[in-house]
Amino acid sequence: MRLLNTRTYRLESFYTDIPKYAILSHTWDKEEVTFQDIQNLWVAKRKGGWRKVRKACAHALKYDFEWIWIDSCCINKESSAELSEALNSMYQYYEDSEVCYAYLSDASSEEDPRGTEAAFKRCRWFKRGWTLQELLAPAYVVFFDRDWVEIGTRWSLRDVISAITSIPTRVFEDGDLERFSIAQRMSWAALRRTTRPEDRAYSLMGIFGVSMPPIYGEGGAKAFMRLQQEIIKISDDRSIFAWISPKDEQESRGLLARSPYEFRASGEVGISASNVIGSKSSYSFGNNGLRIHLPL
Repeated sequence: MRLLNTRTYRLESFYTDIPKYAILSHTWDKEEVTFQDIQNLWVAKRKGGWRKVRKACAHALKYDFEWIWIDSCCINKESSAELSEALNSMYQYYEDSEVCYAYLSDASSEEDPRGTEAAFKRCRWFKRGWTLQELLAPAYVVFFDRDWVEIGTRWSLRDVISAITSIPTRVFEDGDLERFSIAQRMSWAALRRTTRPEDRAYSLMGIFGVSMPPIYGEGGAKAFMRLQQEIIKISDDRSIFAWISPKDEQESRGLLARSPYEFRASGEVGISASNVIGSKSSYSFGNNGLRIHLPL
């Protein structure tokens, strides 16, 4: 794991004995400071995203965190192997952090986030794919507005966050996602978007506890199919089949959904596992598709 020193802005790699660290959650804008940029601070400080890096480091240092993880500059995206490892480890990075700073570049602390017309409720951060796990995984999340003024914490804002995201507030109590069905968790991502279509699937790996190699170019539907296949390998929760296709779609479909959007109406679907009805089901994939045994 590579971390950024909050005093020197220098990167250091840790393989064991990882120190306590803060972590940044944000939506990407133009001129983010990249791994290549941070090697030369003269270059980095002239990028539009430098203020974000500097402010995040300052807040971390204020609370005695010597290290911070920021995706834009801590991952060398020019290395496919490193990118794959980072995408598969991302949930763990956020889960293991001491505190997560969620920077909302389109919010203002001057208004009540609970207000009917509050900009907080319309923030892009709540509409992006990768920020879902960044909301769920950390033990402690603090929200900051565009001027880096604190808005509140995930806990203090849990009711309004639940209203925005349709995620039950009890999720924020202990972070135990296993209490919620596959369909429910998929529904939380249904209306979120990513720049690259494949990331709609890759951004959910940690939420379901699976890993798979990212293959950019395979397309969003194929990536999401692979995600579901990996989930089926470790879970017998049949709510994974509780999705609906678009109304205007005429072609025949298989058992698996093509995107999280098809789970948009599954927010109340509970866990449907074999142990609930006293019989063990089994799934297997072959060249003819999915084979499943179910009690009748």
